[in-house]
Amino acid sequence: MESASAAADPVGSGAGEKGLKTGAIGYLSNLVISTASVAPAYSLAATLGFVVAVNGVGLAAPAVMLVSFIPMLLIAAGYYYMNRADPDCGTSFTWVTRAMGPYLGWLTGWVIVAADIVVMATLAYIAGVYTFLLFGLDAASTNLLDISIAAAVWIAVMTWICYVGIELSARIQYVLLTIEIITLALFSIVALIKVYGSPGPASIHVSGSWFNPFSIPFGSLIDGVLLGVFIYWGWDSGVCVNEESRDAANGPGKAAVMSTLLLLAIYLVVSAAAQAYGGEKYLVHHHNDVLGALGGKVFGSPLDKLLIITVLTSASASTQTTILPTARTTLSMARFGAIPKAFGRIHERYLTPDVSTLTMGAVSLIWTLFIINVSTNVLGDSIIGLGFQIAFYYGLTGFACAIYYRKELFKSFRNFMLVGVAPFLGGLMLTGIFVKALTFYQDPIENYSGSFLGIGTSVAVGVGLILLGVVVMIWANIVYPRFFRRKPEIAEPGILEGTVTGTASVMAD
Repeated sequence: MESASAAADPVGSGAGEKGLKTGAIGYLSNLVISTASVAPAYSLAATLGFVVAVNGVGLAAPAVMLVSFIPMLLIAAGYYYMNRADPDCGTSFTWVTRAMGPYLGWLTGWVIVAADIVVMATLAYIAGVYTFLLFGLDAASTNLLDISIAAAVWIAVMTWICYVGIELSARIQYVLLTIEIITLALFSIVALIKVYGSPGPASIHVSGSWFNPFSIPFGSLIDGVLLGVFIYWGWDSGVCVNEESRDAANGPGKAAVMSTLLLLAIYLVVSAAAQAYGGEKYLVHHHNDVLGALGGKVFGSPLDKLLIITVLTSASASTQTTILPTARTTLSMARFGAIPKAFGRIHERYLTPDVSTLTMGAVSLIWTLFIINVSTNVLGDSIIGLGFQIAFYYGLTGFACAIYYRKELFKSFRNFMLVGVAPFLGGLMLTGIFVKALTFYQDPIENYSGSFLGIGTSVAVGVGLILLGVVVMIWANIVYPRFFRRKPEIAEPGILEGTVTGTASVMAD
C-alpha cells in the first residue's frame, strides 16, 4: 500500500527536511526548554494565592497541584508516542492532521499560535514590572508607559536570541532555569526551617491533608484544577525543537514526560513551604504575587531580591521559549502548504525560521502593547482564557495519539494502556475542564473585567479566538485546497516495537 505521507506531504515538509540545524541540542537541553517554558516561579507567584482562595480548597492547594498534574502527564505520554512516529517540529499540528484530518489539524495549529501570542502579553508585562522592582524603581513598576517600554525591549531581545540560533537559546535557558530552581529550593528550605525553628505568627506545620485531593469538595477541586492546568502548560516547547535535537524521535518526548514530573516536585514543595510559612489568609491577601510578598519575610533584605530575580528570569525565559516553538509550528504549517509559504523560510546562516520568528515577535509586541494599555483586568482575563486553548489542543493531541495507533493498541497490554488509554483519558479530562470552565466563566461576575458583548471576557478571549480560527480556516480551505484534501493516516506497524522509525504511515481505511 502506498504511504499516505509519501503521497500527500509536500517536498521539504517532512521531519528533518526543513533546513533546521539538526543534532544541535541534546536531551538535557530538551528538558531545560520544556521546564523553563512553563515558568514555574512566575506561575507559582501568580497562581498559588488564587488556588488557595478557591472556596473549599484553602491549604489543600498542593492537592490541586497533584490532580492538575495527572492530565498533563497523560498528554505528555501522547506527545512521547506521537513524536516517535513523527518527530516533526509542528508537533500537535502535524500529529492531529495525520490522525484526525486537515481541518482539526489546521485549527490545532491556529490555537497553538493564538495561545502563545496571548500569553506573551502577561510574560512581557511581568518581566517589565520586575525589571523595575529589581532596581528599586517602584514608581516605574506601576507606570504603564514605562512597563510598555520595558516589555517591548524584553520581547525584542528574546526574539533576537531565537532568531540567531537554537544553541544560544538553549545556553541562555540553562542559566535562567538554574537560577530559578536554586532560588526556589533555597526559599523552600529557609521557609520550612523558620516554620519549625522560629515560626511567624501565621506559620503552621505541614500536614498530610494538604496533599489529599479527597479532602476537597469535588466542585471546589475542579475549580482549582482550572487554575492548576495553566501552571503546567508549556512543557511541549521542548518537543517543538525535535528536528534540531539529537535522538529526535525519543529524546524530546522523554523530556516532555520528565519535565511534568520535575514541575510536580517543584510545585508541591514550594506551595507547601509558602503556605506553611505565610498561612492561608496571607496568601489569599497577596494572591497577585505570593513569592514577592513572602520574599522579604523569608529571606529579609537584601536577599529578598533573589525572588524578584527569580520571577524576572522565569518570565523572561518563558518569553523566549514561547517564541521558539510558535515559530516552528508556523514553519511546519507553511511547509505543509497550510499557510503562506514565506513562513517556511529558513535563514541561510542561522538555520532558524527567520520569517516565522520575526513575525511572532512583531505580533506579540503589538498584542502586548495593546492589552497592557487597555486594562490589566483584561490581561488577567486573557490568562484565564488561555485555559480553553490549552485544553483544546492538548486534548486533541491525546485523542490523536489513541486514534493514530488504534491498530497497534491490542497487540499488548502496554500498548493499550500507555499509548491508548492514557492519552485518551487525558483528552477526556481536559475536555471536561473545558466544559466546566465554559459554564463557570461565561458569567461576567466571574471575570476581572466583566463581559464583552454580554459574554465573560475570559470566554470571549479564549473561545472567541478558537471560533475566529474556524473562520480563518474557511478562507484557508479556499486558498490552500491541496492541504485540506489530505486523508487521515494510521501508524505504520513496528513503530512501537522499534523495527520501523521516522514518519512512516499508511492511509486509514
